[in-house]
Amino acid sequence: MNNRQKYNKIFTTLFNINDSQLNKDFTFNNVENWDSIAHLSLITELEDTFNVLFEIEDILSFGSYENGMRILEKYKISFNDF
Repeated sequence: MNNRQKYNKIFTTLFNINDSQLNKDFTFNNVENWDSIAHLSLITELEDTFNVLFEIEDILSFGSYENGMRILEKYKISFNDF
């Protein structure tokens, strides 16, 4: 499984959606069940899966599917592997 597939699986599992819903509009403002608990679960899953430890600023700004990939790229996680 490549990094994009791992990343997508976390979102699809946590939010109980399918891959087709993951796009630029998938943000905490547009997803009803993206609350503080879901946010912390998302961060925890991402940290465990990609073996990173997010800085507080990154946790606070991780508010969308697309922004999350940019943040992970800061930690040397590449999404160009598909």
